[in-house]
Amino acid sequence: MNPFVQFVKDLSGRLGSGFSSLNQNDPSKVAYVRNLEREMKNRNVLDIPFDELHVVVFDLETTGFFPYKGDQILSIGAVKVEGTEIQEEEIFYSLVNSEAEPSKEIEELTGITKEMLESADTLRDVLKDFYSFIKSDVLVAHHANHEKQFMNHATWLALRKNFQHRIVDTSFLTKIPHQDKNLVSLDECCEHYGINNELRHHALHDAKATAELWVKSIREIKEMGFENLQDVYTYLASNG
Repeated sequence: MNPFVQFVKDLSGRLGSGFSSLNQNDPSKVAYVRNLEREMKNRNVLDIPFDELHVVVFDLETTGFFPYKGDQILSIGAVKVEGTEIQEEEIFYSLVNSEAEPSKEIEELTGITKEMLESADTLRDVLKDFYSFIKSDVLVAHHANHEKQFMNHATWLALRKNFQHRIVDTSFLTKIPHQDKNLVSLDECCEHYGINNELRHHALHDAKATAELWVKSIREIKEMGFENLQDVYTYLASNG
């Protein structure tokens, strides 16, 4: 069986529209899954106009910075954005059951305790739900290398699948209109753009703040003549 079909079949009963009643013997559903896999590999999202681009902005809270040295995901938060409109009702949030106890520093930073994690779903189940939420949408994160490393590691560890989604880094966008400003952290970007994020280091609230940053940045660079992600990457490649 196609590994992707087996993977989605395994999600039966947990996934939302289009997947929830997947049956391998139903040609229409199998075709849907295969088309989704093909879309993931072949769709050129770089050319989609910003007004038509659907993304999922997400954030991870983790025990540290190095997944390949044992650090683990503690929580995942995400919100959908269509064009420049944040879909406030389209959200995802879950704690992740972890064998690693959060350090005192991480507990104070995130508010996540060992007791909270003990009653949370496993990484495998959380990732199943998360992938059903994002489907084939582009992912967005601030300083996305952190999220990409953990998603690469966690997806293989829990699901034995390669992480295939494109992740766009919001820090790329802020560099274009504000090269003279040292906007690095999410806090600095939120302060500059007037974004309120009182519950910092909570995955869902950080995702919502990053979604606001994405929207404001997109509106800014559209006024400068940028129409899609291809324009952004071409500009950055030419201007360092």
